[in-house]
Amino acid sequence: MTRPKNLMFIFSDQHAAHVLGAAGDPHAVTPALDRLAARGVRMTNAYCPSPICVPSRMSMLTACHPSAQECWTNDDVLAGDRPTWLHALGAAGIRPGLVGRMHSVGPDQLRGYAWREVGDHSPNYPGSVWHDMGVLHGANDPNPEGLVACGAGQSAYEVKDRNVTDAALAALDRLSEAEEPFALTVGYMLPHAPYVAAAKWVDHFLNVLPPPAIPPGAEDGGWVAWWRHNRGADAVPDTKTRQARAAYWGLVAALDEMIGALLDRLDTLGVTEDTLVVYASDHGDHVGERGLWWKHTFYDESAKVPMILSHPRSLPRGETCDAVVSLIDLSQTMIDALGGSQLPQAQGRSFWPMLTGAAQDWDDTVFCEYCTDAVPAWTGGRATQGRMVRRGTWKLFLYNGEPPKLFDLATDPQECRDRADDPECAEIRNALLELLLADWDPEEIRQRMEKRRARKDVLAAWAARMQPRSEYIWPMDPEMNRLDRT
Repeated sequence: MTRPKNLMFIFSDQHAAHVLGAAGDPHAVTPALDRLAARGVRMTNAYCPSPICVPSRMSMLTACHPSAQECWTNDDVLAGDRPTWLHALGAAGIRPGLVGRMHSVGPDQLRGYAWREVGDHSPNYPGSVWHDMGVLHGANDPNPEGLVACGAGQSAYEVKDRNVTDAALAALDRLSEAEEPFALTVGYMLPHAPYVAAAKWVDHFLNVLPPPAIPPGAEDGGWVAWWRHNRGADAVPDTKTRQARAAYWGLVAALDEMIGALLDRLDTLGVTEDTLVVYASDHGDHVGERGLWWKHTFYDESAKVPMILSHPRSLPRGETCDAVVSLIDLSQTMIDALGGSQLPQAQGRSFWPMLTGAAQDWDDTVFCEYCTDAVPAWTGGRATQGRMVRRGTWKLFLYNGEPPKLFDLATDPQECRDRADDPECAEIRNALLELLLADWDPEEIRQRMEKRRARKDVLAAWAARMQPRSEYIWPMDPEMNRLDRT
């Protein structure tokens, strides 16, 4: 087997795994990602470590679960002594670079990258003045405004991603001229809300997209039902549902065009055969299924992510792998593929040997966590601590103070039939519940988060007064955001 010389890791934000032509979506316009899947292996059961940005991304970097490193929410700072997979590559002599989004909170805006361009659009420090979304104010977060201000127009996030693409193409030109191996991460914002896309895409998808296929479940009690109501998702007119969905599919199409430019450049430069190309996203999006939007839940629309790996000299072409994996496994896998040493004390596992045929054993078990306190405005003032485990075809998830839910994805892929109270499923329910709680106590998590919040409040108050300088910030102009039709 010939190991990859180079790596290009493309990491998007909020791409639902099912909105992909290669995954069977007949309406998705994703020729570039479909081409990548035809060149490599598509992981059909890949999950995020948390269905929210920062904890998922920091866990991907460190190959550890959110609770293992106390990075649960979007204002948690990952401890500076946590090595990432970029540190591992650097230790192996490969100089990793980043163009675009990372969404790291705090003073460390490199996290093991040796160089970075374009950067993020939001400040490094909670408490600092936030970016201005202009006419799309509030529509980028899980707020009711996002289901009103949607449809045809332009988001600054798309403008930024086009800048990221240009910078990444230039970086590939530079890197390919050097004799040294390269490891380039390209971080995209799309298809993250606002649900606003170019009119050509919105008009196209309004004509072809069906309505959501999964209705709100009668068993969606507890936190999920409360979340749906609190965020106004249970009162979205059909016209807005159609516009928001059309825009989301349009954002995926726009993202795919940019990815296509990157793949074309690898071909033009003659480095495709030497480069491992990986595509993944930090979490999914409900896009109206179950009457839900955004992410935040453990249903597959939210917790599952697209994941494709392609390297012509070591991986099969046009195959799918049904092993259950996580983003914390992906980072270990990329280290392994490039010949670096695995991260110590990591919970992720490399599946590179499985993909290359060097080993067949794999434990089909992954975890996903969603924990938040009541401080961020979009939480509606309600804290929650939840965790999911998937083992094989079974999935169980638990929110603190609520009974668990259990689904058999082999017979119920849309997760519409809760089997937790089915006597025939008692053995698997009890086994998964024991596994989920073996190293995770929701009450202990709640207490740890409260203690951390007290410390974070001081840091936020400091940032609000001192307004520290943020680094690697892309200059967002609120005028970049517009709605062409209301």
